[in-house]
Amino acid sequence: MSMQVSMTVNGEQVTEEIEGRTLLVHFLRDQLRLTGTHWGCDTSNCGTCVVWMDGEPVKSCTVLAAMAGGREVRTVEDLEQDGVLDPIQQGFMECHGVQCGFCTPGMMMTARALLDRNPDPTDREIREAISGQICRCTGYATIVRSVQWAAAAEAAFEGRS
Repeated sequence: MSMQVSMTVNGEQVTEEIEGRTLLVHFLRDQLRLTGTHWGCDTSNCGTCVVWMDGEPVKSCTVLAAMAGGREVRTVEDLEQDGVLDPIQQGFMECHGVQCGFCTPGMMMTARALLDRNPDPTDREIREAISGQICRCTGYATIVRSVQWAAAAEAAFEGRS
């Protein structure tokens, strides 16, 4: 059964026809062509599909697109603004937090949410924040360093260091 859904995605209002059973991850990737959000496991275990819904990280494979109707969704494509990388993106580059890159979009969205809530997280707090996500390549050490780098860069920019 087809239905219409409207939501704000990365600051833009979108209205699309969907099947009621369409998952948000598929809506973003297949209908809006925002392929930065990855789809990995079909069981909500891997966390590659993390996006924000109304400012909170969610696994978009567990949310029906219809449930996002009237809400604000933010994807990894929205981290870079006006050609400037978000410190999280820069940190992943500087500290080699990316290997295969499959988990990276979800990790970045989760890490950005963490730093927005806690600008100076401990290693343990970073590891706890990303604990709902699986990375099979890095062993997490470089991801933790990437988040630390971003936190330090933001602190220096804001004069908190």
